[in-house]
Amino acid sequence: MRRAELDALLTRILDETPKASDINFTVGKPPQVELDGLLKPVCMDFGIQKLTPFHTETIAMNMVGNDRRGISHLLSHGSCDISYHLPGRARFRVNVFSQRGTYSIAMRQLPTKIPTIDELNHPPVLKQIADDKFGIIFVTGATGSGKSTTLAAVLNEINLRHAYHVVTLEDPVEFVHPQLKATFNQRELGLDFDTFANGLRAALRQAPKVILVGEMRDRETVEIGLSAAETGHLVVTTLHTMDAAQSINRVIGMFELEEERLIRIRLADTMRWVISQRLLPKIGGGRVAALEIMGTNLRVKEAITHGESEGKTFYEMMQQAHPFGWITFDDCIADLYHKGQITEETAMAFASRRAVVKRGIDSIKSGRGEKTTDIEGLKIDRDYSKTF
Repeated sequence: MRRAELDALLTRILDETPKASDINFTVGKPPQVELDGLLKPVCMDFGIQKLTPFHTETIAMNMVGNDRRGISHLLSHGSCDISYHLPGRARFRVNVFSQRGTYSIAMRQLPTKIPTIDELNHPPVLKQIADDKFGIIFVTGATGSGKSTTLAAVLNEINLRHAYHVVTLEDPVEFVHPQLKATFNQRELGLDFDTFANGLRAALRQAPKVILVGEMRDRETVEIGLSAAETGHLVVTTLHTMDAAQSINRVIGMFELEEERLIRIRLADTMRWVISQRLLPKIGGGRVAALEIMGTNLRVKEAITHGESEGKTFYEMMQQAHPFGWITFDDCIADLYHKGQITEETAMAFASRRAVVKRGIDSIKSGRGEKTTDIEGLKIDRDYSKTF
């Protein structure tokens, strides 16, 4: 398969499934796309019922091309991250990896249009981030939960409102931001810098106001990110964690026990927002984002510095600060159920605390006049006391 044939195949896949989020090539399976979180075979009329090792290796080599770093990582580490451009159609973030002696390819389609916070139906409180002058902001969630899209929307808000210098460190560059009010310099791992730590260290000498770090992967990157936030920069980054509390603990856990006290103090002083995301199956097809949002105040700083305690958990602080735009996953999920966007089964499956979501759903059902229990036919046994 030559490059032109690969481009023709990708074009056909996009024509057949324009809403696909991912494309997957795995030996023993036909080409597949991911729609609403589920894999679906495509291009069955191409005559490829099952991909062979030759197919996937040829696709992989065409995508890696002359990228020496990608080839080196693939041979030495067993996987590599690259970007792939389908001329005039789409851009992809690609991971090529070996499994049982063959190659597999996972491609994430990158939207060409940068979404706004309003278009994503995210809470308006996220627009406040654009006015933060310094500190560190974490956008967290599992792979494929929409972190990059939310980050792009936040940076777009900055681009529309402030004449800042913004430096991004990405692997690879996903959303290409236009030069509006802000000045963007977008750097790609492997092409423009070798590691996130070195790229972040260099960014401090490039006079940025805002620094985007694609991912806080190790302790060194976190330490330099905290230093950048302490010296007057706004650092925006991602973590692969499930909620706000886990994000704080993950950062602290990257350091040695004897360093914990100092790191807690530094993180309490620099952390501005933690935004966590989950994508839930939507009624009628598609997916909808559930967000957990935690800002900073004196109680949050105290909990970061000394640790959570009874009555002083991050979860409780988010519930109590709801009037300020903070929200827990469970309250957000209950709200999505109230709007008719998700089913009760979905709400319970993605809840952090099922009892909280169950109470919220029962309250909504009660307000609608619906049953909240399957137990029927109960009555008072008036003869029970007479027996004794």
